[in-house]
Amino acid sequence: MENILELKTINKLRELSFYIPSYQRGYRWGKKEVTDLLDDISDFNPKEIKNTDEKSWYCLQPLVIRKRDENEFEVIDGQQRLTTIYLVLYYFNQTKAEDYRDEIFDLNYETRSDSTEFLKELKKDKIDNSNIDFHHISNAYNTICEWFKKPNFNRNEFESKFTFHTQVIWYETKETDPIAIFTRINIGKIPLTNAELIKALFLNSSNFEKDKKDKVRLKQLEIASEWDRIEHTLQNNRFWFFLNGDNTLTNRIELIFNLMNTNMDENDIYSTFRFFNTKFIEKSEKIIENNWQEIKKYFQTFEEWFNERELYHKIGYLLITENSTITELVIAAESRTKKEYKTYLDNIIKERLKKISLEELQYGDREVKSVLLLYNIQTLLNNKADNSLFPFEIYKNGNWDIEHITSIKDTIPDSTKRIQWLKDAERFIEEEKLLNKVIYFDSNKKSDDDFEELFKEVIEHFNKDVSDKDLNDISNLALLDSVTNRGYKNAVFPIKRMTIIKREKKGTFIPICTKNVFLKYFSDYPPKISFWTQEDRDNYMNDLETVLKVYLTPQEELNYE
Repeated sequence: MENILELKTINKLRELSFYIPSYQRGYRWGKKEVTDLLDDISDFNPKEIKNTDEKSWYCLQPLVIRKRDENEFEVIDGQQRLTTIYLVLYYFNQTKAEDYRDEIFDLNYETRSDSTEFLKELKKDKIDNSNIDFHHISNAYNTICEWFKKPNFNRNEFESKFTFHTQVIWYETKETDPIAIFTRINIGKIPLTNAELIKALFLNSSNFEKDKKDKVRLKQLEIASEWDRIEHTLQNNRFWFFLNGDNTLTNRIELIFNLMNTNMDENDIYSTFRFFNTKFIEKSEKIIENNWQEIKKYFQTFEEWFNERELYHKIGYLLITENSTITELVIAAESRTKKEYKTYLDNIIKERLKKISLEELQYGDREVKSVLLLYNIQTLLNNKADNSLFPFEIYKNGNWDIEHITSIKDTIPDSTKRIQWLKDAERFIEEEKLLNKVIYFDSNKKSDDDFEELFKEVIEHFNKDVSDKDLNDISNLALLDSVTNRGYKNAVFPIKRMTIIKREKKGTFIPICTKNVFLKYFSDYPPKISFWTQEDRDNYMNDLETVLKVYLTPQEELNYE
């Protein structure tokens, strides 16, 4: 038998009876937890739900229960909330004449044989210290009584909101081992996710015709199997981080559900579940099938994007630079042929770079990172003989800097690193006079000013073809992970080159264009290994312009604007 999942208003709980088993921790809510719940419900204002006759409701976390008898249920998870609900309902009754009091559900704690009677005899301002549970329960009741004393507070409005517009997620399990369920839910106190709750909605037997048991079972198996395949694919980090940078979703299929949720409320963790629950108010196999087909359509679109190399790179770039949302890209794909869709993607990128002139880009400009990222992605894409993919999963999970290829001159090592800096530079200095200065520099006898003078000489030796005004141009900038970049900081070009080669050998991802820079890809043969020359920079700039030409506005048009 399948588990049952539905939403119940507080009012619908009144006629039931609940059993709190001994494996449950006793009641432990204090003043903060109780007042937080009351404050949240008080602040909540029901609103009309689009395209329905219903109003929104305040949603409590799941109440996981198992049926013991016709109207009696064993509480597997949620007894703290359930006991507090009872106390609020009990308070409402105490404010009414006895003949007008409403029925309240029964609570029976297995470890407290007199708990049912105790809960029916609670008194304001009386704390029961006979056991720890009664102590906390009576304290909670007094907190509730005090909370309702607020001046000019509309108690009747709150009572209506609480009983008719507050709902609990009712998760009735048919599993035979409630302790195992309790343990699973409470390890780390991880609540049921939207995905788990929505899965129960899809697989509920009540959605299908009762006289077609075989057909029901086959449909349930089909959905369960397809669900597992979707989740398994989304658990592939290369696939997932191409689409999304969020690593907090345990069940990644929930991304699709969130995209479908047109009433998303960021402050409601169960907003997506409530959206689907509203869709399934009229239970039918057709409604289930239509919604499942929509989920599959989203996933099939994602698969097509991932498996088409051009789509993968261009969509990945647009999503990572937040120029488009997944929803916008999905909608655009529905009304276009594949050729038209690729043109659409190109036009979005062109619009992003519309007013950018590569010659004017400087270190510190916010566009530099996205331009260099696109340069690396498009360079990969232009190589038709190479099937490699840009690793969005590495990029999104790392920190990236804009690196000066030739170091800026004013970043002098602190006193603890000066000797090592000189030893590193020494191996690559070709000028004998300067080399001797470095070898015989005695930091114990020389002043800070002496070191600064020598530092400038060494930098000028490696930067002899580069003018100061060019150091911040994009022709002297590359994309590099922050660990590598900040590890060698103000090192001269050959040290940077050696460090990058070593790190790549150990498995660090170095973007292809950055690697080309330090492997002297842009140098004429034979390359000057220890220098990033003006010729290198010119060739690098030419390659940037060539690769990105398809997206850039011609310079004459920029000048005209």
